[in-house]
Amino acid sequence: MLELDRHYVIKRSNTGLGLFALTPIPKGKRIIEYTGPLVPNEEVELRNGKYFFEVSKKHSIDGSVRSNIARYINHSCRPNAEALISNRRVWIWSRRNIKPGEEITYHYGHEYFEDIIEPIGCRCKKCNPNAENNSAG
Repeated sequence: MLELDRHYVIKRSNTGLGLFALTPIPKGKRIIEYTGPLVPNEEVELRNGKYFFEVSKKHSIDGSVRSNIARYINHSCRPNAEALISNRRVWIWSRRNIKPGEEITYHYGHEYFEDIIEPIGCRCKKCNPNAENNSAG
């Protein structure tokens, strides 16, 4: 478990490492920015990484840098947050109130879901309700 500040912690979840709230996050709050270098989408095709976030038809953010703690936010088919793009920046906003100890999640988008997640099976709470809940301390 890696405590990042007084608001978030990285720890194990059903889908690997996840970002969890340590304090309540109200609905409609900007939580965190998804950061990293801006790269041309042609380069994304060559690199084939999993932390790229497309921000325009020409560019994506390479979120693989460890300083980007938003990279630990996992996919969910019933997310409590959403990613909003503004001027080639990606901000994660809460869709509802998020309780302390709850994992922060957003939907990765239909293309990513169909190409990457669906072939191996979605492990989010909605799709796998019997999975162990690792959000408790």
